[in-house]
Amino acid sequence: MTIATGDKLPQATLVKVTEGGPEQVNAADYFKGRKVALFSVPGAFTPTCSAKHLPGYVEKAAELKARGIDEIACTAVNDAFVMGAWGKAGGADQVTMLADGNGDFAQAVGLTMDGKAFGMGTRGQRYSMIVNDGVVEQLNVEAPGEFKVSSADHMLEQL
Repeated sequence: MTIATGDKLPQATLVKVTEGGPEQVNAADYFKGRKVALFSVPGAFTPTCSAKHLPGYVEKAAELKARGIDEIACTAVNDAFVMGAWGKAGGADQVTMLADGNGDFAQAVGLTMDGKAFGMGTRGQRYSMIVNDGVVEQLNVEAPGEFKVSSADHMLEQL
């Protein structure tokens, strides 16, 4: 079952990339008490994700925060070391990288995709959501192969 607007985030483990190394966090607890712009990409270092998705949130970070976003977070079904390297390569100091190495979070929110045809296995879909105190306020799931509604620009229109 896919998560919907008004639903609470499930209890699934993500790994936060920190300067001190990977840190496990429970999604339900992590998003409590603040407003977070969360976006998901099928994979770090993939073309659209690296050329458009992450850079859009990096470029629009100040605008998102000026409109009430406390934190910007990116998740992908990649390990914490890959997410950390991708964040550094993308200049994403203002974006918290949340690794979903086993795809537990993607499965828990019902937003997986089959990337086996591309040698990627099961991944998270491309989407964005505004999470306020652990509850999904906005959910924007992309159609396969598209990049429109999960962009930072689209999210700014929703705030």
